[in-house]
Amino acid sequence: MQKLKAVFFDLDGTLIDTAADFIFVLNTMLKEDGLDLVSADLIRNTVSDGSRALIKLGYGIDHKHPESAPLRQRLLDLYEIHLASKSVLFPGIQQLLQELEKHQIVWGIATNKPKLYTDLLLQQLAISPAPVVVLSPEQVAQAKPAPDSLLAACNAANCQIDEAIYIGDHRRDIECGQNAGMRTIAAAYGYISPGEQVSDWQADFTAATPQQLWPIIKQNFI
Repeated sequence: MQKLKAVFFDLDGTLIDTAADFIFVLNTMLKEDGLDLVSADLIRNTVSDGSRALIKLGYGIDHKHPESAPLRQRLLDLYEIHLASKSVLFPGIQQLLQELEKHQIVWGIATNKPKLYTDLLLQQLAISPAPVVVLSPEQVAQAKPAPDSLLAACNAANCQIDEAIYIGDHRRDIECGQNAGMRTIAAAYGYISPGEQVSDWQADFTAATPQQLWPIIKQNFI
């Protein structure tokens, strides 16, 4: 591998702990509809699968059901209001970003979170040092696990594939990195679906906690 120039992150469950806001939003809807609430752990483990999965979890219907789309839009509208109420950087991430800056390594985001919510969340959190690139699915031809977002991220960061690494908490994140030919770190502390085995993803490295990311990067890539 060439000298590390860039570190790219998935957003929800990897860089930012957004679960608390999704827990509030979904259970608020269920309460309004007179339905049983869903445990925080179950919602947390479903966040990375997206809004359709959250509706399926709470209402027991898949995306083909006629009520799924309006329920999803209702969830997204409520989420837009509350998307930064409780969301925070995972412990250790701020220190990691500062270490990257010290080593003149830029960082960026490649997410499947829609651009509207990604931009609003980042505006409210005002992370510093700031990312050099933020890519949502609307900005590339194909969303993850296709490699498009990481190829575009490298172009924006002025680096080659072998000068960057990608960190994510979902199988599609690791597949995205592998499809791009980029080294990967699995964020095992993130929103892992029940029954999912992170080892099955075959990432190059695995971080059990966000605090482990910098030691892995420092030891293996710098």
